[in-house]
Amino acid sequence: MNGDVKQLQQQIQIQFHNRQLLKQAFTHASYVNEHRFSQHQDNERLEFLGDAVLELTVSEYLYNEYPERPEGELTKLRAAIVCEPSLVKFAESLDFGRYVLLGKGEELTGGRQRPALLADVFESFIGALYLDQGLDAVKAFLDKYVFSSISPGGQFQMMDFKTELQELTQHHNMGVLEYRIVEEKGPAHEREFVSEVYMGEESLGQGSGRSKKEAEQRAASAALNRLKLK
Repeated sequence: MNGDVKQLQQQIQIQFHNRQLLKQAFTHASYVNEHRFSQHQDNERLEFLGDAVLELTVSEYLYNEYPERPEGELTKLRAAIVCEPSLVKFAESLDFGRYVLLGKGEELTGGRQRPALLADVFESFIGALYLDQGLDAVKAFLDKYVFSSISPGGQFQMMDFKTELQELTQHHNMGVLEYRIVEEKGPAHEREFVSEVYMGEESLGQGSGRSKKEAEQRAASAALNRLKLK
């Protein structure tokens, strides 16, 4: 990974003061479990921090950028930006998957392309960047790679996975898509919906969210990842 750290820094045009932080951000728990006697640390704590830093910086950006928008709209837009499918897109656009240190089992089962893993790596990278260089560096990074995806009208351009999936299946004459809410859980004020997208009786992907629309978008994203791996 040491050579890759140098390559990654060149790619994103950011030089870390503490390269171990950057390395940790890309170290999966499965790798640490297979190298118990090494000095490696996994990225789970950085992921926890990065999640909070993302919430704050995205919230501040939206608050300043759209002063006329009500709280409800800002909340929906923030949710669209920081949800798993969007974070996966950011990680993929930066080719983060190639730099992850994985255990052999995780590697063999396709972990490098697994959406949840890629989303976690993006968050852990944000956490590492914050610790290494502070909020201003995080804001500059997001301005370049995330906020540029928001149109002047305040619409997030990367979220419509349902349309992307529809276009893909129609192009290849694969059949008709159907979204089903297969589970609802949690209390009324924190409801979580689980959606599954089917083609005929074949399930293509599943996703969850705090609204039916978000769950369907996540299911479509999972389906796209599955079809692209075929």
